Amino acid sequence: MALVLMASVFTTWTQPRSIRNSTKYVPLGAFLGSGPEGIARVARFERWLGSTVTVGRTYLPGDDWHEIEGPRNLLTAWARWKAADPRRMLVLNVPMMAPNEAWVPVPALASLLRGGARGTFDRHYRTLAQRLVEAGAQDTVIVLGWEMNGNAYGGRCAPDPAAWKAYWRRIVTAMRATPGARFRFDFAPTRGRDAIPWTECYPGDDVVDIIGSDSYDQPAGESFQDFVNEPYGLRAQADFAAGRGKPISFPEWGLFRNSDNPEYVRGMHDWIVSHDTVYQSVTDYCPHGVWSCGGNPRSAAAYRELFGGVTAPPPSSPGPFAPAPSAPIPAT
Repeated sequence: MALVLMASVFTTWTQPRSIRNSTKYVPLGAFLGSGPEGIARVARFERWLGSTVTVGRTYLPGDDWHEIEGPRNLLTAWARWKAADPRRMLVLNVPMMAPNEAWVPVPALASLLRGGARGTFDRHYRTLAQRLVEAGAQDTVIVLGWEMNGNAYGGRCAPDPAAWKAYWRRIVTAMRATPGARFRFDFAPTRGRDAIPWTECYPGDDVVDIIGSDSYDQPAGESFQDFVNEPYGLRAQADFAAGRGKPISFPEWGLFRNSDNPEYVRGMHDWIVSHDTVYQSVTDYCPHGVWSCGGNPRSAAAYRELFGGVTAPPPSSPGPFAPAPSAPIPAT
């Protein structure tokens, strides 16, 4: 029996053409720029790919709290793009601290996180929620405090995980309380352990709607299967989400440390379409991208082959947002 099972698993993984030729549509986007310039590029990217782009991806600037409240021109522009097609969704990365990309010493950040947990910054998120609702983007997917398990951003978790989780809960509570709001909140660490296991930052099932992962092709020299099976990797994300009845997402993914790597693109495609993935978005600037980065021609060809030529179902169909049946992914 074990030999039969192993043979079946081997066949599934080594003959993935049925997955790669699938016409299943997972809501698809690309980060092409934060403001109007990004919106202008969406139609060109869509024509290049030959597939419907239904995910608008952007980030709030995080230099100060005024920016985290949401520049009205940015929110209005993206809300108009979304409103033009009922199949579209807006995915917005929202910082948890200002400044978001400047180093804050650990003791100072721990103190700020504790302040956030007490409600010090609630008003900024209430303002953001009100502006999104007023713009007609009341059902935006909020990627809050992304990559919190690393050291890149001001809203990182490691200085005080308990305070960070309490702070996340306060933000979600404040934004959900806004009349008309129907936001979904995406918990999106970097793939892998990074500075702290991302499970230590998870704030609770009642304040998380989607379990995301920012997944880049790094470190150098590792295979896609290494990224699946590493501690806190892709398999861990999928299992963690399934155990909580949550879908998964890939708010950011792309190439990085292994240069032009079509095998990574193929691996991500197969993983995305064989899981309950609510949306996915490639980061399209160098070195990560497949459209605007001319140094990755083989990966661009693979991306167009695998993700191209697929039309989003009509809005009356449950297709774009319905959980997808999982194809078997082999253990190693």
